[in-house]
Amino acid sequence: MTQQMTLDWARQQGDAGILRAHVRAENAAPDFTRRACAYALALIATRGPMSGEDIVDACRAAGYCPPDDRAFGAVFKLALREGARVVGLAPRRKGHGSSGGKVYGVAG
Repeated sequence: MTQQMTLDWARQQGDAGILRAHVRAENAAPDFTRRACAYALALIATRGPMSGEDIVDACRAAGYCPPDDRAFGAVFKLALREGARVVGLAPRRKGHGSSGGKVYGVAG
């Protein structure tokens, strides 16, 4: 018999994955998370709301390239603590058939 996953378990697994990717990114490029977050916040402050996928693409184009893009999970968590807000949803271009991606903007 297959056991049903709980939402709490899924969140714990997601947080554990974010932490692993964050540690790997910081080992490869110290201060990656803080620097990429500052760039992401500057992007949405100057360009307006953007999807998370567009922010990741812009960060990578600017040279913020972690060994694994899952490291951007820590970047978004920090951005939310630093004043970014989820202001909507957008169709996904990447991912595994998920229904929608987050659009980030600044508070206010």
